[in-house]
Amino acid sequence: MITREQVLGRLASVMDPEIHKPITELGMVESVEVNGGQVQCGIKLTVAGCPLSSRIEQDVRAAVAALPGVESVSVRLDVMTPQEREDLANRLRPRHVSTITQKDSKVRVLICGSGKGGVGKSTVTVNLAAALQSMGRAVGVLDADVYGFSVSRMLAARQQPVVLGDGVIVPVDVHDLRVISMGMLVDENTPVMWRGPMLHKLVDQFLNEVAWGELEYLIIDAPPGTGDVAISLAQELPKARVLLVTTPQEAAARVAGRVAQMAGKVGQEVVGVVENMAYFRCPNCGEAHEIFGRGGAQRLARELHVPLLGQVPIDPALPSGGDLGEPIVWSRPETETSRVFFGIAKAVEQAGW
Repeated sequence: MITREQVLGRLASVMDPEIHKPITELGMVESVEVNGGQVQCGIKLTVAGCPLSSRIEQDVRAAVAALPGVESVSVRLDVMTPQEREDLANRLRPRHVSTITQKDSKVRVLICGSGKGGVGKSTVTVNLAAALQSMGRAVGVLDADVYGFSVSRMLAARQQPVVLGDGVIVPVDVHDLRVISMGMLVDENTPVMWRGPMLHKLVDQFLNEVAWGELEYLIIDAPPGTGDVAISLAQELPKARVLLVTTPQEAAARVAGRVAQMAGKVGQEVVGVVENMAYFRCPNCGEAHEIFGRGGAQRLARELHVPLLGQVPIDPALPSGGDLGEPIVWSRPETETSRVFFGIAKAVEQAGW
């Protein structure tokens, strides 16, 4: 005979794909009815129209069907009441929110910064995060480039995040990457016209009110330069490391050096330099052509006494993958470009956190 307790035991293995906790722990299991070999499960979603409802339903069916003696599984989906969502938020808040900024946080926070725009910082951020995720790490991505947000497009994460209650925001799940961006909150073509206090408030919310869960890495796409958001990140995350992204030109590297100076003044360590658009490899002869010159990133790394973690080539698949929401390390992991990103990810892991 199949028992209700056995079914609940199987449901405990089903994880909510956004919150990354068992649905039994989150109060999502409303009912379990067993009639011989037939099992019916009532599941409450956090919000109506949940984009991952079909995945939850499939996972519930698969988990329960694995019980010996089960002949059929039916799943009835419902939605939590506002009070139930608030109760869930209260359970999550002390355990999964406001952990990133705590002094004893074990999360490795890496801020991807650049001195100027157009050097491919967001591309590096997204593909580095995707590489770490592919290596089995629990990774979150925070798009702090409020004026020039692009991470949501690059990861095809345009749905609005779920807000469970006052002070608890659930990041959007993209292939097990947990993502939050201004691009999820406004239309892609809407300009954000905010002054410093509003920028600081948003950064504070993204860091302290998002239920990131149990992360190993939080990769932050910072806006270029040393303005309001960079200052807010430094205040909130003094233990974060900084990854500088530049192109080979001396001018771009010099501007990136100012970000390193700011990091030093606030006590943040620069973990290394990544050179983007380092060369173009001819598909016919295989020769590497240094279209934008050479040496800028190497000199910057040498002056800062940090390693040059990788040189990313000019690859047409990089921008096209960003437009399609398919990072190249996921869509074409066998390419030279992807191997460079995996090398950067491994170097980050070995940086002595």
